[in-house]
Amino acid sequence: MSRPEGMSAYIAVTAAYWAFMLTDGALRMLVLLHFHILGFTPVQLAYLFVLYEIAGMVTNLSAGWIAARFGLTSTLYVGLGLQVLALLALSRLDPGWAIGASVAYVMIVQGASGVAKDLSKMSSKSAVKLLAPTEGGGLFRWVALLTGSKNAVKGVGFLLGAGLLATLGFIPAVLAMAAVLSVILVAVLVAMPTGLPRGRKGAKFSEVFSRSSNVNWLSAARVGLFGARDVWFVVGIPVYFYAVLSDGTVAGNRAAFFMIGSFMAVWIILYGAVQAAAPRLLGAARRPEAALIAAARGWAWALAAVPAVLTLAALSAAAPQPWLTVTLVLGLLAFGAIFAVNSALHSYLILAFTRSERVTMDVGFYYMANAGGRLLGTVLSGLSYQLGGLALMLAVATGLVVLSALAAGRLDPGLPETSEA
Repeated sequence: MSRPEGMSAYIAVTAAYWAFMLTDGALRMLVLLHFHILGFTPVQLAYLFVLYEIAGMVTNLSAGWIAARFGLTSTLYVGLGLQVLALLALSRLDPGWAIGASVAYVMIVQGASGVAKDLSKMSSKSAVKLLAPTEGGGLFRWVALLTGSKNAVKGVGFLLGAGLLATLGFIPAVLAMAAVLSVILVAVLVAMPTGLPRGRKGAKFSEVFSRSSNVNWLSAARVGLFGARDVWFVVGIPVYFYAVLSDGTVAGNRAAFFMIGSFMAVWIILYGAVQAAAPRLLGAARRPEAALIAAARGWAWALAAVPAVLTLAALSAAAPQPWLTVTLVLGLLAFGAIFAVNSALHSYLILAFTRSERVTMDVGFYYMANAGGRLLGTVLSGLSYQLGGLALMLAVATGLVVLSALAAGRLDPGLPETSEA
């Protein structure tokens, strides 16, 4: 594929990924706030997202093989289409159902959405390995731009979801997103350039399990990293902020929706901006791969300090205090910035460690670990917040970052790209 064609394909893939992540972010905020208002406990809220993350693990494990077998564009289109169907299914939720039936139904729909997200993610990230220029740190720049911009768009989605819930209501908001994503899917189908791999018939499912120690240790580090984020991000902090900000009135609820959505949006947008800037911040174009591996270890330990300090702050407050809320906001923004550098390094290293002929396999395995971390964080988010409140939740996040740092410390800069035969 020539450079202009490669850039056109990169733009098309990125645009499709942006569209998906906008609806993904909005849907998460819609579901979380809508069911919290209906009286769901933190653990019940966490259940709503459990199948989403389990589906992500299964999808990533198999999506690498599916893409290798049937082609990258096929998995991208299926991911977008499945998200449209999930949105339409969610619009059929009946407010009169019992809580158990509502939880089960939303879990199943969220599971389908999780499959859709990880098909789209694996396709987009794998395409970067094949399309990016190899000179001057081009791979790091392109993957950082894709992931950074994606997270900024997802942040806008959080704000969009909170705004739509406050203005349109749950069902009209879901239907509006399904309509917009359907239009984008048709546009991508028409505009996608040719040239991305179409798959190979001889691809075996057993190939998805990597025998590269660097791929495996990096995947383990990813579990801890994203578990540490989602342990506060999914349930605990939004529920805590709602308790602090809402006065129980309709107007108060709407104001709380906008403030929570705005914080989550700002956090994700900051995360995306720092992630996109990570190659420049790290001087990646001038540094060898071994130096970037060492940087991944150092940045992981720096990240662990933030939730540790926030845990001490939470323990020192007997009840919610204005100073604690301000400390949490500033501390979690700092966490987001350092987390973004860690995430960008991981996203680059997985592509650096793999070979082009098995990129979908290794990327799928790596994002299976990513989904595993998110699943762990999701379960622990509701559980830790319900059992021990803010302090226990933040302490669990600290422990998970430490585990990520220990795994990153096992990466070997002396190994070749991969030890696969």
